[in-house]
Amino acid sequence: MQNLNFPNYSFRFKNSENKVSVFDEIRKKFIVLTPEEWVRQHTIQFLLHEKKYPKSYINVEKLIHVNDIKKRYDVVIYKPDGSIFLLIECKAPEVTLTQHVFDQIARYNLTLKAEYLMVTNGLNHYFCQMDFEKEQYLFLKELPNYTPL
Repeated sequence: MQNLNFPNYSFRFKNSENKVSVFDEIRKKFIVLTPEEWVRQHTIQFLLHEKKYPKSYINVEKLIHVNDIKKRYDVVIYKPDGSIFLLIECKAPEVTLTQHVFDQIARYNLTLKAEYLMVTNGLNHYFCQMDFEKEQYLFLKELPNYTPL
C-alpha cells in the first residue's frame, strides 16, 4: 500500500482467498484492505496516538439517514454526553479532495451535528470547526487534542 502523510503505525494483516485484510481495532475485526480502508486505518491510529482520543469514543462506518437516503459515515468521535464531537470523511489517496467531498461531509453533518470535521485522502488533511449560526465551517491548522472533562 501507498505511503501516507501520517506517522508510521503498526498494523496486523492477514491473507485470505487472495485478499489482504487489516485488523480494525475499533470494529475488532479484519477488514479487506482497500486504498480507502488504508486511509481510514491510519486516521484511526492518528486519532488514538497523536490526538489521544479514547478508543471507546470512536465509531467507524455506521449507517445514517440523510434526506431519507441511507449513507455510511467513515469515522465519528463522540463526546461523553453522546453528542458528536468530530465527523471524518476518508477517501482513497487517488481521490482529489474537491468541493464535492466537502459538500458530502456537510450533508452528513446536517444530520449528525458534529462540532468538528476532518476530510482526508491520506495525503492531504483538512480540519474544520463548525459555525452553526453562520452555517459555515472555519478551516483550522489541526484538530484539537482530546481533553477530558
